[in-house]
Amino acid sequence: MPTATDLILTSFIMKQLQICLTLVILTALASCSSYKKIPYFQDLQQSATVEQNDSIKPLTIQSADILAIHVSSKNPEAALMFNYNLSHVSGTSLIAPDNPVIGYLVNEKGDIHLPLIGSLRVQGMTTTDIREKINKLLLTYYLDPVVNIRLINFKVSIYGDVLRPDVYTLKNEHTTLTQALTMAGDLNITARRDNVLLIRYEDGKRKMIHLDLTSKKVFDSPYFNLKNNDEIYIQPDRSKFATIDRGNRSLTLLLSGLSVAAIVFSAIYR
Repeated sequence: MPTATDLILTSFIMKQLQICLTLVILTALASCSSYKKIPYFQDLQQSATVEQNDSIKPLTIQSADILAIHVSSKNPEAALMFNYNLSHVSGTSLIAPDNPVIGYLVNEKGDIHLPLIGSLRVQGMTTTDIREKINKLLLTYYLDPVVNIRLINFKVSIYGDVLRPDVYTLKNEHTTLTQALTMAGDLNITARRDNVLLIRYEDGKRKMIHLDLTSKKVFDSPYFNLKNNDEIYIQPDRSKFATIDRGNRSLTLLLSGLSVAAIVFSAIYR
C-alpha cells in the first residue's frame, strides 16, 4: 500500500505537470494574439488601388565610396591609353584582371584624382552628374568620349531578427529598405516591424532613425532609400524571449517532475 509520503509526492508530480500544460497553453494564446503586429503596411486601403508619388532620390557620393570609371571614344587607341594610365595611378585604383573598369576611392575631402583631369570634387554629386562632368572635361582630349561610372562598394549591414543577417553588396544604386530586407530573407515572425532601426553615417555623424514597416508612411520617409554603409537592425519582439523562457521553464519543470515520478514509482514498486 502507498504511504502518506508516496501520496504527497504523487500530488506534487501532478501539480508540476499541470503547470507545464498551463505554460504551453499560454504560449499558444500569446502567439495568436500577436498576429496583428505582423502584417506590413496595415493602413493601406485594400479595396482600391493606392497611388503615391515616387520618393526615390538619386544616391549621392560620399567619402570612402569607390567609383568604377571606364572611358571609351571614337579614337580607341586614345581611350585605351587613358584607361591604361588610370590603372597605374598609385594607391587609388582597383582593377579586375578581366575587366577594364577602374575603381577610385573618394578621399576624406570628397575628391578623386584622375589622369589628364587631376583632382575632381565628387562628394554630394550623383554618378550621373559625375559622368557628365568628366565627359565635358575629356572633350579636350577625345572625340565623343563615353564615360561609364558605377559605385562598386555599395553595401549595407542587416542584422538582428532576420533570416540571414549579413553584409550585403548592392548592385542597384536605388535600393530600398524593403528590397534590402528581402535579400536578408525578410524579418522573422518574432521580429518587431514597427521599430526598425536604421543607422546612417553622414558628414562624420551617426544618425539613428526608427522606421515603422506596419505603416504606409514608410514609403514617404527620406530614409526609405538606402545609402552606402547603412546598417539595419531588426529588434526581436518580447514574445520571442518570453516563448524561449517559458519553454525553458516548462522543460525544467517537466524534467523535474519526471525525475520525482521516477523516484516515487521506484520507491513504491521496489
